[in-house]
Amino acid sequence: MRESLKAKKERVHKIIDLLKEEYPKTDCTLDFDDAWKLLVSVRLAAQCTDARVNVVVKDLYKVFPTMEDLAFASPEEIEAIVKPCGLGKSKARDINACMKMLLTDFEGIVPDSMEELLKLPGVGRKSANLILGDVYGKPAIVTDTHCIRLSNRLGLVKDEKDPKKVEDALWKIVPPEEGNDFCHRLVDHGREVCTARTKPYCDRCVLAQCCPSAQVFL
Repeated sequence: MRESLKAKKERVHKIIDLLKEEYPKTDCTLDFDDAWKLLVSVRLAAQCTDARVNVVVKDLYKVFPTMEDLAFASPEEIEAIVKPCGLGKSKARDINACMKMLLTDFEGIVPDSMEELLKLPGVGRKSANLILGDVYGKPAIVTDTHCIRLSNRLGLVKDEKDPKKVEDALWKIVPPEEGNDFCHRLVDHGREVCTARTKPYCDRCVLAQCCPSAQVFL
């Protein structure tokens, strides 16, 4: 029997409450102290762990400590440092181009709208939502791999892997003011319990009571 939108919203509220109890403190696991640095880190995080990115950016900022330094560096110089994150050539090119556009088109200020953020090289909806939520405190839904996996397992979407479609579905059922922290908590839970393993740890999952997949895995 298909779950109604009202029932799904009620279940999401329960999921949010349970996750808040389990992970009372949650935040972005990428280290940054400026909006442009979060843009750099989230680009480097593609197909790379946040832990490794946090190490690599320390080396990057020793050589290029400012937005201007990265903008005027060559992509090859940046690539030599960020190579441990993988896809070094494309990431270095995007970071260089992004910093240049911030300086030339946005007066060195990271924009606070989805439309303008998406104009920046290497910035997709995931990165833009992260900036909107973590930097500007605006409603945001960050559909990373954990969010997509858990949304499917929890039955919030069905067999949906497209990040934009998952984002659109979650906007309909997650309260806007909860979206950013909800996604961060999905990351916490996805790393600790609802892992990418074929058989996640449903036996110690706080969401098992409201998760249709728990009946399958247990």
